[in-house]
Amino acid sequence: MTATLSTIYALASAPGRAGVAVVRLSGPNSVAALLALAPDLSTLPKPRSATRVFLYASESNSSGDPERIDDGLALWFPGPNSFTGEDVVELHVHGGHAVLDALMTSLGSLPGLRPAMPGEFSRRAFEHGKFDLTAVEAIADLVDAETSAQRRQALAQMGGSLAKLYDGWRERLVKSLAFAEASIDFAEEDIPDDLARQSIEALRTLAREITDHMTDDGIGERIRSGFRIALTGAPNVGKSSLLNALAKRDVAIVSDIAGTTRDIIEVPLDLGGYATVLIDTAGIRESTDMIEQEGVRRAQAQAASADLQIILLDATDTAATVPENTDALVVFNKADLLKDLEDESVNQKSLLISVSTGRGLSTLVTEMTSRIAAKARKGLSTSVPLTRARHRHALSECLSALERAISGAETKSSEEMIAEDIRLAAHALGRITGRVDVEELLDRIFRDFCIGK
Repeated sequence: MTATLSTIYALASAPGRAGVAVVRLSGPNSVAALLALAPDLSTLPKPRSATRVFLYASESNSSGDPERIDDGLALWFPGPNSFTGEDVVELHVHGGHAVLDALMTSLGSLPGLRPAMPGEFSRRAFEHGKFDLTAVEAIADLVDAETSAQRRQALAQMGGSLAKLYDGWRERLVKSLAFAEASIDFAEEDIPDDLARQSIEALRTLAREITDHMTDDGIGERIRSGFRIALTGAPNVGKSSLLNALAKRDVAIVSDIAGTTRDIIEVPLDLGGYATVLIDTAGIRESTDMIEQEGVRRAQAQAASADLQIILLDATDTAATVPENTDALVVFNKADLLKDLEDESVNQKSLLISVSTGRGLSTLVTEMTSRIAAKARKGLSTSVPLTRARHRHALSECLSALERAISGAETKSSEEMIAEDIRLAAHALGRITGRVDVEELLDRIFRDFCIGK
């Protein structure tokens, strides 16, 4: 990668009023900018050590005297031993709007400096070989993490768990490619049959490993975006009331009028450290109302695709029955209207609750958490999880190319075609980590980053 010429700056801490704010600079003019804003510094600060500085505006006030902006701390990280691989300066100042406005104005007036674009610090780190693309994506996931499971997954990926796996696979493909190309270049030589057989078997083994890796029920992606739990049932069984109770706020409209909920309502929850999305759906019943019919259709679609379906029934309805052969969590509501029921379990497949009194809600939450955690553990039991659709698409391309190469070897196809398919498989793997040309991916990957990262 070519060196970046401009120096960028941005607020690296959260915007808004705060005790301390961090402004980050990266690029060849970072040190010059620090010395310009802190003229009292006689020498550069010791690398990676906090130094007290008085920061002044780059332009004098009306009386011609330098205007002090703040009394803060400065840290200098010389390249290449910095986050971006360039000279980096961090200014730790008081987090008031006036201080930050004056500091940003002064930085903008210095030569060679410009505001950073979203994700530009991380992009420079990638361009200078500090991170591969999976680690860069993990940085964004860590910033966005709201649950402990998301944090753990992002930290593992940032530490190289995915890169190590994919780079290892790519190295094995490169070895197979070297053998295939040797067979082409030295066609007159007798290549031992056992070497050819070992090469094909190595491809088969790798194809099985990739298939197993992809057969994960999308758990890594669900940890990032949230497991989906669908609340289903007939009208007026208390789905919206239960949603409000679990969310601990009024999210859905509650009414005795059947068919009040017609569209999908989603609420994020943290269940045992796992991000989940609780979905309130329209009451499922026969209706001549076209809008309600669409709501029912969407409810059934949500139930079919959810990680967990909760079927809510009315405990006072003598005709209500527990569905057979279902993995759904069956819950009877309105226990407060019943008598002589002490146990929160109606039977082994269902729970008894009262949304109005709160009875059984803690048991319900415990059961929901247990089921989501079991689903997550099952998906994470065999390998490092996939976390993005981009990875899955590239792995699918890799696997398709591998299968063509294996088939070609078994049917004695041309060595050139086999080698080309192995090359395509290695190329697809390389795109995940950024080991091969990925310029067209960079804008898409970094555009969702926050400013300052």
